[in-house]
Amino acid sequence: VVYLVGAGPGDPDLITVKAIKALKKADVVIYDRLANEEILNHAEGAELIYVGKKAGEHYKKQEEINQILIDQGQKHENVVRLKGGDPFVFGRGGEEMLALLEQGIIVEFIPGVTSAIGVPTSAGLPVTHRGVATSLTVVTGHEDPTKPNKQVKWDFKADTIIILMGIGLLKENIGEIMKHKAPETPVCVIENGTMSDQRIITGTLENITEKHINTPALVIVGNVVDVFKEALIKKSEHKKD
Repeated sequence: VVYLVGAGPGDPDLITVKAIKALKKADVVIYDRLANEEILNHAEGAELIYVGKKAGEHYKKQEEINQILIDQGQKHENVVRLKGGDPFVFGRGGEEMLALLEQGIIVEFIPGVTSAIGVPTSAGLPVTHRGVATSLTVVTGHEDPTKPNKQVKWDFKADTIIILMGIGLLKENIGEIMKHKAPETPVCVIENGTMSDQRIITGTLENITEKHINTPALVIVGNVVDVFKEALIKKSEHKKD
């Protein structure tokens, strides 16, 4: 069996109990560049194979990763394929699932807390809010450059837009969003979400790109950012009391 497992957004406590059980019985763990490698401590005694990818320097191509999964899946009883966040949210889990099934290998799925929702929630930013936002779009800010046509048009009608992997092309993407949304639309960027060095930057579509932002970071666009700011004000008032 190959388990496609989500490791969550970074904080090692945000991994699921089910994922820990799979790691504990794993013969081999094939893992990406995780926000927190402390999670691998659950797989004591398992062989660890790193196949991570980093923007601009791919350690292994997807086809190679698929082949490693097939080889290990045919050789071992319990294989864990560990991905940051959730395996099916921009994790190419679907491609790996199909490659394994084609070879007759059993695949099981263990969802993870996706950074798209886990990071804003951990920071106290509600991605939907009654009277403010009833819809949500999660989009990649970095489409596969080998694709013949761009699929992301940035004309989303959702009240809240959450951009993953969007810092490298932030200027271009924000420019595109401003063709469809007002320049004063609030924006929040969360660097290193759920980690001890988390940093939060707020602004608007008009000025967010002028601020210093490091990767990895997640971008939230929409009026829910004002709800978050209101909560911060209430918190600071209580502190004063």
